[in-house]
Amino acid sequence: MQNFIQEKQDLLDAKGRLKTPGYSTKEEWNYERNDIKASAFRIKEWDYYYFGNDHFGVALTIADNSYMGLISASFMDFDTPFEHTKSKVIPFTFGKFAMPPSADVGETVYQGKKIEMSFHVEENERHIRCHFQEFYQKKPLILDVKLNDMPHDRMCIATPFKEDRKAFYYNQKINLMHAEGYVQMGEKSYTLDDSPLNMGLLDWGRGVWPYKNTWYWSSLNTVLADGRKFGFNLGCGFGDPTYATENVLYVNGEADKLTDVEFAIPKKEDGSFDYLSPWKITSPDGRLDLTFTPILNRAAKMKVLMLSSDQNQVFGSFQGKVMLGSGEEVTLEKAVGFAERVSNKW
Repeated sequence: MQNFIQEKQDLLDAKGRLKTPGYSTKEEWNYERNDIKASAFRIKEWDYYYFGNDHFGVALTIADNSYMGLISASFMDFDTPFEHTKSKVIPFTFGKFAMPPSADVGETVYQGKKIEMSFHVEENERHIRCHFQEFYQKKPLILDVKLNDMPHDRMCIATPFKEDRKAFYYNQKINLMHAEGYVQMGEKSYTLDDSPLNMGLLDWGRGVWPYKNTWYWSSLNTVLADGRKFGFNLGCGFGDPTYATENVLYVNGEADKLTDVEFAIPKKEDGSFDYLSPWKITSPDGRLDLTFTPILNRAAKMKVLMLSSDQNQVFGSFQGKVMLGSGEEVTLEKAVGFAERVSNKW
């Protein structure tokens, strides 16, 4: 049974525990970093934006993971294919980034010697700017993009972790926002015009995490043959799914809830994951039957003392069938999105 939250309330109780776990299609929980009672080292906060189309994509992250801050930018060309990521790590931030407590107001900003990145949120628009010097071959990544045409629904989830009652994950993901603006990567310029295929998404995360965790996440923004905007947010590994999953379909901005999903990544002979071979993403109830064919892997691996991260965010195309709650069957053919597996000791 998934617990659907439909009224405003505080996220945490006086002991720093999640009050009412579940999911919502709006921002119903009030988050305050000062309400957290767990160790400051375990607080993780991030804003991640992705935008693009079937030909190229950009991912930007500002994260305050307490013992370290992360500023990261990625550019992907799906036609070539080509991917480049560059990041800056800032030690011992512990909330200094002042990440907004709401996904709907405020500004997330980093300004350094060679990087300027900002996410400014207004009621009906998100303004994203970045000037990353010496991003690739000593040339900058410069962009100015606005995300608008806000969808009616989003996926919000507040999830506990079984191993620690003071650990929780509060997350909001917004799909199907229209993206317009420009991106300059070195000598090349890319324009996001009024085409409906230019879209973006937000992954807004706040929480207290256990030391060891592995998650799977997949997201899609596309346009169906009949002109409807279609997307999904699929994931597992984000805490205890007893109260809710974050799995949802979107049709023209309206949420169509799913329950469980399963990610099947092929393996090589040595038992390691073969991320660049086709995956299967399905649901036990038969509503989801997708093949994900990779184009490129935005991989990142880090190990410092007791801390490590193994991230594989794979971009590719989805083919297959999706059954809507109404009984309508939707067919996807080469719709570009991503699927990832991330394993952290943090």
